[in-house]
Amino acid sequence: MILNMGPQHPSTHGVLRLELITDGEIVKEVIPHMGYLHRCFEKHAENLTYQQTIPFADRMDYLASMTNAHTWVMGVEKMLGIEKEIPRRIEYIRVLVSELNRIGSHLIALGTYGIDVGAFTPFLWCFRDREHIMNMLEWASGSRMLYNYIWVGGLFYDLPVGFEERCREFVNYFKPKMGELNELLTDNQIFISRTANVGILPLDVAISYGCSGPMLRASGLKWDLRRVDGYSVYPELEFDVPIGKGEMGTTGDCWDRFKVRVDEIEQSLVIIEQCLDRLQSDLKRTPDFDPRAKLPKKIIPKAQEFYFRAESPRGELGYYFITDGKSEIPKRVKARAPSFHNLSVISEISRGILIADVVAIIGSIDIVLGELDR
Repeated sequence: MILNMGPQHPSTHGVLRLELITDGEIVKEVIPHMGYLHRCFEKHAENLTYQQTIPFADRMDYLASMTNAHTWVMGVEKMLGIEKEIPRRIEYIRVLVSELNRIGSHLIALGTYGIDVGAFTPFLWCFRDREHIMNMLEWASGSRMLYNYIWVGGLFYDLPVGFEERCREFVNYFKPKMGELNELLTDNQIFISRTANVGILPLDVAISYGCSGPMLRASGLKWDLRRVDGYSVYPELEFDVPIGKGEMGTTGDCWDRFKVRVDEIEQSLVIIEQCLDRLQSDLKRTPDFDPRAKLPKKIIPKAQEFYFRAESPRGELGYYFITDGKSEIPKRVKARAPSFHNLSVISEISRGILIADVVAIIGSIDIVLGELDR
């Protein structure tokens, strides 16, 4: 029998149609059909200047807008050769807001995953804590989800006075909350039965499909672009790269993918604390600090083909530029979205499972269709 799951199905985490070929309750094949949510990002980028494209980059992975913009901006700055001129305070603020955004994104992944497998309370808890992050990012940028805060050469605005103190209060409040979430969901026997040994992604298959981010790390490989490429100020920060260990089942199963995200939230808190320490000591605000001082009047990179990548909450987000050296508008832009590769592997890891497990696998991949269907 052929079953259609989606596009309105909530467990597909966006607008996605899955065609299931089933034999009774057993799934023989899963065919993902993408193409219901056109963001047209690449076409926008080829008709606008580099600075004007930032709001559109925000709208790709709308749960991690800061990371999208940060990656785009770093790529343009590298093409212009001005990356070394960006003040340290600006780079630390960029990393701070990106890591806050990473925690917010992972909280949605964990909360909605709870609902996917039948647990309602973690969803409410995760959204309650994410609300604090939303409020802080809104305070900094004026917007709750699509920020347009990180600009080529600087920032839209410096952090508001008192932001660092409020952020530290949030970190102190939030740390014990992760323990509560682990108690309620991660170590819950029903949740473990539902996710351990389900949707096992072997490491060689993950690499063959170009998977990245928590999907790849859950299969046992320590591959984090913040460490591998050492961009921005990440080389100056101390943090671990969590990987799947198969503690409850097999390495690379749904439970491992969930656990890697839980551990990543704790590492992001460690990074945030280090950023706050620097921003409140040797990089503290001064009355004459202007976050727009280094904004270039015109952005015309020399003719080249250039690729820049960074670690978004879902994996390797990359932008490939072709420029002609004459125009402020790029000739060609290609976005490499991690969700596209991560979703592509679903047919490989969903053979011979029950229909109910398809929902568990989709949730564990943590896709955002806005960046997938460009």
